[in-house]
Amino acid sequence: MKKLNCWEFKKCGRHLGGEKALDLGLCPAVVEISLDSVHDGEFGGRACWVLAGTMCKGVIQGTFAQKYKECEKCDFYKYVKEQEGDDFLPVVTLLKAIEDYNNREL
Repeated sequence: MKKLNCWEFKKCGRHLGGEKALDLGLCPAVVEISLDSVHDGEFGGRACWVLAGTMCKGVIQGTFAQKYKECEKCDFYKYVKEQEGDDFLPVVTLLKAIEDYNNREL
């Protein structure tokens, strides 16, 4: 079974070529390369709960700290957590991956 990315599951339209991408901009999950392949997803598409600026209930969200408690209730979060089981990565691991990627030497 194909593992869906958040933009496929939620149909938010903020992905490349999406109907809301021009008006609302690309979702950070669509371009977050540091999380590419996490939970077998594309870019940040299966770890959107750690990314600021993703959409929830039709509204673009703020920082991780502001939104995470709501993300834990999200049907997509629960979907990924159930699919991944014991391989579900903790938030600290995901945030560290972003930090390490951003601090890499070029």
